Amino acid sequence: MDYKDEDSYLMLSGIQHFQFCKRQWALIHIEQQWEENVRTVEGQYLHQKADQPFIREKRRDKLIVRGMPVKSNELKITGICDVVEFIKDKNGVEIKGEEGKYIAYPVEYKRGKPKKNDEDILQLTAQAMCLEEMLLCEIQKGYMFYHEIKHRVEVSLTIELKNKVRSIFEEMQDYYKRRHTPKVKTGSFCGSCSLQNICLPKIMNKRSVKSYIEGSIRD
Repeated sequence: MDYKDEDSYLMLSGIQHFQFCKRQWALIHIEQQWEENVRTVEGQYLHQKADQPFIREKRRDKLIVRGMPVKSNELKITGICDVVEFIKDKNGVEIKGEEGKYIAYPVEYKRGKPKKNDEDILQLTAQAMCLEEMLLCEIQKGYMFYHEIKHRVEVSLTIELKNKVRSIFEEMQDYYKRRHTPKVKTGSFCGSCSLQNICLPKIMNKRSVKSYIEGSIRD
């Protein structure tokens, strides 16, 4: 893989798929397979408002940038931040075209409500790491906006989270380089997967994932 070519960089958003299911990530990002479901359509609709590329809005001491492209040469990833808020602060960094210094905070929009696992938080952390590299700064917190609860959740972006992101992307890069798609590991999460008919076609044609899993447990 030629890392001098940014076209070979992984998609930042893939970390969420990878944490949900490594096989799902490989089917989408390596084998280029995709299938819409209600969740993906609703998620795309929610992002339409946030993802308006290159739109900058100034509100007093706050600069709001929507659909901001980001990348990390260290992680070999590219992506788009739903929203990045720059708050004027003397301890911040300079922003081209703006007076003074600013501290950056990534804001990620999600369809549902806060999850029990950390896949959303890791995606936000990866966005912050891209911004840190691009702006030569340190970002200690960001925000998740969940459509179902209609308010923000503040997230502390710790060193532990950032190290975990590095470790996950190293594994993703290895899979991608080897063009490796992991075998099926079924679970309760299969029922909400947008690729269940591609990943488990024979099972889905005969019975539900739930009944399949229950049967496997009995066996």
